Amino acid sequence: MKAVQYRTVGGHPEVVTVPDPEPGPGQVLLKVTAAGVCHSDIAVMSWPAEQLPFPLPLTLGHEGVGTVAGFGAGVTGLTEGEPVAVYGPWGCGSCAKCAEGKENYCLRAAELGIMPPGLGAPGAMAEYLVVDDPRHLVPLGDLDPVRTVPLTDAGLTPYHAIKRSLPKLLPGSTAVVIGTGGLGHVAIQLLRTMTAARVIALDVTEEKLALARTVGAHEAVLSDGAAAGKVRELTAGLGAQAVFDFVGAPPTTALAGQLAAVEGDVTIVGIGGGTLAVGFGATPYEVSVTSPYWGSRSELIEVLDLARAGAVDVHVETYGIDEAPLAYERLHAGKVNGRAVILPNG
Repeated sequence: MKAVQYRTVGGHPEVVTVPDPEPGPGQVLLKVTAAGVCHSDIAVMSWPAEQLPFPLPLTLGHEGVGTVAGFGAGVTGLTEGEPVAVYGPWGCGSCAKCAEGKENYCLRAAELGIMPPGLGAPGAMAEYLVVDDPRHLVPLGDLDPVRTVPLTDAGLTPYHAIKRSLPKLLPGSTAVVIGTGGLGHVAIQLLRTMTAARVIALDVTEEKLALARTVGAHEAVLSDGAAAGKVRELTAGLGAQAVFDFVGAPPTTALAGQLAAVEGDVTIVGIGGGTLAVGFGATPYEVSVTSPYWGSRSELIEVLDLARAGAVDVHVETYGIDEAPLAYERLHAGKVNGRAVILPNG
């Protein structure tokens, strides 16, 4: 089968031919319908060898949907041809966090060598994918797989981040979204659906700000040297009750700290290498700073339910599997407006 792999440190994604996978006991084989292209992949491909936590080559793709094509011994409750979404942050299934459905915070994954598809285990950017356990599959029903696949990360991750700040996003409050790409443009929709907050979007190009306005941002501000002052002006000098940074680079984490109101939340989602100092005087009084990871299995179900209700819709660009390297090039150059999706069998 064809697969998109990261094969050598410092290299670029390559389309290669690899053997078709076979499901072992307890595993499920999917025929992949769609796989999402994420900035996280680009970050991983920029790491030096000593920072990589897994061996190469690696089949990319941590966002995946497909149809059940087969299963190993002991698997029940699934039907061949059934459309499903893959819950990506696999855990051990038995520790205290996994028992809560929070496999994204599994306490034993590192010890046991358990890694997500596309981020250690073979990913979804291939014609077929083996999923380690049926519990990591969520029924798609009649949802469009191409528009749904980004929700397994680009929907789940901001949903998880926003839920933590819901008590602060009351009528009269403000939420700031920094970075309105794959995750950020979904976050705007979730904030409009789940809260009464005014949503201010920040990004570096007018094209991305146009998308932010289209999906519901009340205000769209260029992320430049004047951005902090503009947001302060829009909030009567108070700042935002919640700031969500979907870039996470040093300039944006610094900006996030400047935008937070007293008792506000700063949530750093992006993995651009930025940090934010915490201490008396470093931020306004009682600001909480957090860096969440992905989301729980139950939250993925909730996100898909929001999609069924028409509350969230992902802007996608589609590519055939042979065009996957081009998709990564466009993403790296900032030319993807929304989310790029690979169709391995399309």
